[in-house]
Amino acid sequence: MAECTNCGGFTKFNGGLCFKCFKKNNQQNEVEVAVLEEESETQNKTVEVGLSAKDKNYRYNMIKGRIAETLIQELFLSLGYNVFHYGMENTIPGIMELLKGVRSDVANEIRRMPDFVIQNPKTNEVFFIEVKFRKSGEFLPKHLPKDYPYSNAFIILVSKKHIKCISVKELEEGKEISPSSRNYLGSRKEFELDKDIIIDFCNFAIQFFQGVE
Repeated sequence: MAECTNCGGFTKFNGGLCFKCFKKNNQQNEVEVAVLEEESETQNKTVEVGLSAKDKNYRYNMIKGRIAETLIQELFLSLGYNVFHYGMENTIPGIMELLKGVRSDVANEIRRMPDFVIQNPKTNEVFFIEVKFRKSGEFLPKHLPKDYPYSNAFIILVSKKHIKCISVKELEEGKEISPSSRNYLGSRKEFELDKDIIIDFCNFAIQFFQGVE
């Protein structure tokens, strides 16, 4: 009589398995195959934890820009200026998020809107202000968007060491802000600023941006 090679029970074929052992063996193989397939899928998956590199960079730059904007806003408020948010992000919160990747004339116009309108309390004169942060301390004519519509605006550049200012007209004439240039915000006669207060805010900038890349 043929015996099962596993349990010694009855089987129809020499060297084979009985029905019970055959069924048990197949079930075990199926489980092992399923486990192996699951492990293989897990190993092949690229699991992204947290923000993507692109989104992380976007958020990081957004935070730097907003810190710089707040710094300049508080600087002018401390000097008695009236400061009004002007950019579309302040008029319609979240719109800049919706415009990520959108390329159109309208989208470009929205992006170009200056950050603030400020008013000198002594003269009532108003100014468009665009705030930028640059670790390099540079703002060159090529950094100005093509056909920038606010030719009477001022660019205030916050860096890790200085707060400098240049008008859009000066940029269009080929002038620039560089680490060695002396176009400090406190030297702009248009604003009649207290240089000591600006020095205080420069020190704030050094503290806030010391470890910024």
